[in-house]
Amino acid sequence: MALQQKELLIPREEYLKAGVHLGTHIKTIALRPFIYKIRPDGLCVIDLAKTDERIRIAAKMIARYDPPKVVAVSSRQYGFRCIEKFANLTGAIAIPGRFVPGTFTNPKLPFYMEPELLIATDTRADEQAIDEAAKIGVPVIAFCDTDNDAAFVDLIIPVNNKGRKSLALVYWLLTRQVLRERGVIPPDGDLPVPVAEFEARLPVEEASSSEES
Repeated sequence: MALQQKELLIPREEYLKAGVHLGTHIKTIALRPFIYKIRPDGLCVIDLAKTDERIRIAAKMIARYDPPKVVAVSSRQYGFRCIEKFANLTGAIAIPGRFVPGTFTNPKLPFYMEPELLIATDTRADEQAIDEAAKIGVPVIAFCDTDNDAAFVDLIIPVNNKGRKSLALVYWLLTRQVLRERGVIPPDGDLPVPVAEFEARLPVEEASSSEES
């Protein structure tokens, strides 16, 4: 167990604290191999060793592409800040919010783009982007919760993709690992920004900031 903890990208406790391992009460066929156990209350627990392993594999994959050809999408609000920070630090393109149909398939659109790799935050919410990527033969990396379908997904990263802190941590780790793979930072180097910078700001926090100013 100690050896396994040592091999993880971060201490297991950090994954647990962010709730990365917390799945849902539903398990799809595609995600069953990534489920560590089912709690007495029926909640699926994700195998963190596999999450960690898939982040490493994804980073190696992403590092092989020209940065502007990598597109990260998130229709989930908790993923907006995550993909924007990821894009800012890696040179990728971020599409937060609604994915407009035809973005990858209609050259007549002013915002048409030709990605070579897609990173999706949630296969259900980002279905349109994934479908279009599949149509043009672009590989897809997707963060998947235990209730997610994985059609057209080439690499599943099992994770609680509904939690604010969970998404922030895994995107922070993916960003760090991509930069390590590219040699931008040392193999044991860290990002210049903390995980908190990747976290979505809650409405309450924004209201408090407004009152203070």
